[in-house]
Amino acid sequence: MYRIWIIEDDDKIAGIVKEHLEKYGYEARRMQDYDHIKSRLLSSGEQPHLILLDINLPKYDGFYLCRQIRGVTNVPILFLSARAGEMDQVMAIEHGGDDYITKPFHLEILLAKIRSLLRRAYGEYAVTSSEDIIELDGLFLDRTRLTLAFQESKTELTPKELLLLDILMRKPGQAVPREKLLEELWDDVHFVDDNTLTVNVTRLRKKLEQLGSPHTIETVRGYGYKLAKREAPR
Repeated sequence: MYRIWIIEDDDKIAGIVKEHLEKYGYEARRMQDYDHIKSRLLSSGEQPHLILLDINLPKYDGFYLCRQIRGVTNVPILFLSARAGEMDQVMAIEHGGDDYITKPFHLEILLAKIRSLLRRAYGEYAVTSSEDIIELDGLFLDRTRLTLAFQESKTELTPKELLLLDILMRKPGQAVPREKLLEELWDDVHFVDDNTLTVNVTRLRKKLEQLGSPHTIETVRGYGYKLAKREAPR
């Protein structure tokens, strides 16, 4: 059964669409927690196969949410909007949308577009890939694209920086020994200058700070490093 998210603030439209989709065997869920759409996409068992997305929403517009969604998944996105202008449709596609339908619309046309997108994404000839993303308090590490993102900011990482942060993010607040980090990052630690690890840590600290992330890499004297939240200024 395909799961479809409906991100629409009009109760009447959302209800009609949800009922129609369920009539044809789809699992339809209305999503109104706009602050946590991105995190919900990474939750086990929550991932949709397709998203219906309005543009005019009470807190964020659909273009913003589309960018957030595209930061973590390539799930098909079909825009539903009363905006019929060509520029709105262009912006929807440029922000990562796959298709666009204007309100009012016929439910059968909506259903046909949904079926078309699902066939393209999950049909026999579809190319699919699993995103390897770790999230910690709004900090997103994409191991596939070698990127680190926080809110609207994103930066690229070197392979070693990625491996280092991957280890620390999986054990937030816990100190990891330098020896373990060296062994995980390099095949033969006997030929690695200990200062090389320090250089990578320094670079990551700078990138976290530039992103505005609340996390920083702290040195545990005589032991190793840990990923911790910065203390808020008093």
